[in-house]
Amino acid sequence: MSYLVLARKYRPRNFTEMVGQEHVVQALGNALTTQRLHHAYLFTGTRGVGKTTVSRILAKSLNCQGVDGTGGITASPCGVCQACTDIDSGRFVDYTELDAASNRGVDEVQALLEQAVYKPVQGRFKVFMIDEVHMLTNTAFNAMLKTLEEPPEYLKFVLATTDPQKVPVTVLSRCLQFNLRPMAPETVLSHLTQVLQTEQVPAEPLALRLLARAARGSMRDALSLTDQAIAFGSGQLTEATVRQMLGSVDRSYVFRLIEALANGDGRSVVETTEALRLNGLSAASTLEEMSAVLQRMAVIQAVPGWSDGAQDAADPEAGDTARLAQAMPADETQLLYSLCLHGRAELGLAPDEYAALTMVLLRLLAFKPGSVVRASAEKKTLNDGGRPPAAHPSTTPPVPPPASVPAPRPAPVAATAPVSIEPAVPAAAPAHTPPWEDAPAPAPAPAPAPAPAPAPVAAVNDVVGIPVRVQAEPGERLQPRPVQPGAVPAPGRPTASSFVPTEEGDLWHATVQQLVAAEAITALARELALQSQLVARDGAHWMLRVERESLNQPASRERLRAALGAMPGVDGAEGAATLSVEVGVVSDSPARRNAAAAAEKQRVAEEILLEDPFVQSMMRDFGAKIVPGSIKPL
Repeated sequence: MSYLVLARKYRPRNFTEMVGQEHVVQALGNALTTQRLHHAYLFTGTRGVGKTTVSRILAKSLNCQGVDGTGGITASPCGVCQACTDIDSGRFVDYTELDAASNRGVDEVQALLEQAVYKPVQGRFKVFMIDEVHMLTNTAFNAMLKTLEEPPEYLKFVLATTDPQKVPVTVLSRCLQFNLRPMAPETVLSHLTQVLQTEQVPAEPLALRLLARAARGSMRDALSLTDQAIAFGSGQLTEATVRQMLGSVDRSYVFRLIEALANGDGRSVVETTEALRLNGLSAASTLEEMSAVLQRMAVIQAVPGWSDGAQDAADPEAGDTARLAQAMPADETQLLYSLCLHGRAELGLAPDEYAALTMVLLRLLAFKPGSVVRASAEKKTLNDGGRPPAAHPSTTPPVPPPASVPAPRPAPVAATAPVSIEPAVPAAAPAHTPPWEDAPAPAPAPAPAPAPAPAPVAAVNDVVGIPVRVQAEPGERLQPRPVQPGAVPAPGRPTASSFVPTEEGDLWHATVQQLVAAEAITALARELALQSQLVARDGAHWMLRVERESLNQPASRERLRAALGAMPGVDGAEGAATLSVEVGVVSDSPARRNAAAAAEKQRVAEEILLEDPFVQSMMRDFGAKIVPGSIKPL
């Protein structure tokens, strides 16, 4: 006798043997018990979840004759009568299965529908089962619409598909649709345990857990993989043989990688990746296993004390997962999960998938939260050239800032030497911008409208002093002037969103406009010039200030410095030796001047239009209104 594979041998023969589809079994069982039967059913779901099985059980329930031959429609077919045995063996005359993948034309459908006019020969109902119905052509669908809507009382349609989106809505509206869900790994594991106990095949729990995960929701795939594993392991299922057959990565490698990334140990990451290469383990499988572990870690971090109860108790990896969830911060877990998901798509682009795996994992160390601050500190150290800060020659010592804010260190600036500027933004931004003291008097301009009163602060100590740089006199050095902590900003002083013209701003705006017009700067260098403020000039050294750290890039600074040095006719720009950029509050930049000029043009255009006599008469006599945003200055 030939061997019968497990997927066919253990195919459910009644609704009580169905696994993982309780919602479909309950609906069909109640319908059969009360005999509220629809004439067309549509079963959808991925491969191996029981669509054809449910169709056959439904056909047996409709045609079952009982053990004594006097039975009727039932939710529990006997399985021993002539109708039940013939349907199980595939030779029941009144049950027709049509494979729409190979019989997708209108001729095949018409040949099937021609049998609809004849009453059942043996059974109580004719059942037409069309598998992969989404493969039918449009003409074939149209040919069956009328019969599908009003079939004879003895005819039932059962349609099955893995892609319901391709089924026309005219067909969907004529059917009762049931969505068969993918099997959970725990459901597959429980069923495999029962099957192997019946087959008397020894199996390790971890081996069955691997098979349940590899099935990806399909019970048929799980049973087929089990058949393969039994043959591979010579009648035994062990974790090592199953893992070798599947080519899956041992979770110990995954835990080692995640722990190394949590500790920032790049050497251990590279060594573990090399071990995966030597053992021939799949890089894609590594990222997949890491994604699964990281997902459980994220759930544990978001819901402390969460567990799967009995499932976690039976899972030996639950303890390692909980330990790593405590070792790695939640934001790093989310970042690493995203990198693993996107990294799987990059493996095929690299010449070596293990090199791509190494780059994906090392990316977390490069983009680790907080690395931007460290990178900025290293950059400033390189710019300082290792020079210790010199004391400020002043009779009054500067007031130290609060302990929560790093104290600014003024660096000496010579008239002909490069200057390294410390960023002037505190770690925690106060409720309002600190005042500017001893700043150059702005050019005559209409006073800005008074800003609304700032929100009350919790304490005066929340106001943090920020050093302000001013233009140095010839022969002097540029030094920050500290502001006393606790000082309240005076009315009319610049804030982060205000525009206050300055003398240096006039020169900088004209210079940037000339550079942009000559296309001497583009892309990030142009954006740096437009969004920056010229704080001071000291011979061949220019100081700029920007509000965003992302604009302060070495390449952008160098291109802007080269453009300034090569630009003729700019006061102080020829032969510019150094260009320093700091991060701070900007009140006068070319971008803000352009925005202010555009706003003024818009205001003038609106005033001209509103003062026009014709417009006023239309608004007064006919209730006309000006559409907001429709006025554009010429």
